Amino acid sequence: MCRVYPSKIAGMVAEVFEYPFDLAKVRLQSQVLDSAARFEGPLDCLLQTWRNEGVRGLYRGLPVPIFGSMVETAGIFVTYSQLQSAILWCTSDVSGAHVRQLTLPELGLAAAGSGFLTSFIITPIELIKCKMQVQMLAAPPKVPVFTTSPPLFIHATTLVTRHRRRTVSQRLRNLPGPFAIISNVVRTSGIKGLWVGHVGTVIRETGGTAALFASKEFFASLLLARRTQISPTPLKPHSTFIETTRDNTDLLPWESALSGALAGAIYRVSLYPADTVKSAIQTAEELRPPDTFTPSSNVSRSHASFWETAKAMYKARGVRGLYAGCGMTVARAIPSSAIVFLVYDGLNQRFA
Repeated sequence: MCRVYPSKIAGMVAEVFEYPFDLAKVRLQSQVLDSAARFEGPLDCLLQTWRNEGVRGLYRGLPVPIFGSMVETAGIFVTYSQLQSAILWCTSDVSGAHVRQLTLPELGLAAAGSGFLTSFIITPIELIKCKMQVQMLAAPPKVPVFTTSPPLFIHATTLVTRHRRRTVSQRLRNLPGPFAIISNVVRTSGIKGLWVGHVGTVIRETGGTAALFASKEFFASLLLARRTQISPTPLKPHSTFIETTRDNTDLLPWESALSGALAGAIYRVSLYPADTVKSAIQTAEELRPPDTFTPSSNVSRSHASFWETAKAMYKARGVRGLYAGCGMTVARAIPSSAIVFLVYDGLNQRFA
């Protein structure tokens, strides 16, 4: 339990700090398949959101990731520690006389397993979060124009213009909340609908978490070696961090922050396209709905597969589209990851 509470606090602090940037990232990723981009870039997205929706718009859906960050961060740190112990138990001497340190590949394996297991918790949380983040961008309904034969379906922009006089707060109040979204997803797609986009989450979390913790261990060992004048080695096998001792082998606050910041940047870059595809899949119903007059029996309830969506996004915008919002995401990952590891290290060393 000593690892659970520090990781929860670390996750909450980082989530509040970075949430507006996460909202901009999801909106940029979700527009890749649109015929015309709404936003020119991260800064334009943040400024438009600020002007059109205010502070409430920038933090739309925050309670969901606040809860999710507690579960996600605690789950990742706890399972990572337990999987380290399991690997050590499987590979150590039966007598237990000599307790060895895990190698960097073994630490990466434990982290990958942690990311894979936690992805099953993360996907429903991110599905709700992403849907709430694009609610104000939802396309107006399509209606037929009977001046052509056959009729063309166009977005009912006049309906949107008619309601623009309503204040932003009124519009935000009328949007469905997390429980209404869950109810709608389960009603239309069943329980499995909560795991739409899960393939992208699995790829991102399995590979990304391995990159995160392996690089964190590597950079931390380099910093410790520099300070203590010893050869770089991975940290203690039962923890991501050095346990509190009376000598000078504890990670200093700036060492925790620096190694965490570098690891966070690597984590975000490593498998970013998988996250982009996931966001596009999870927001498809809001941003690319079927025609209003399409019979319900003809509306497909199945979602495009991960690979189908990835191919469509690559065809639409190329590699650049798959990395939409990546620069901003890496920029926010550096301080947020530094905060996570700094808070976790400090609390873990204080209360362990």
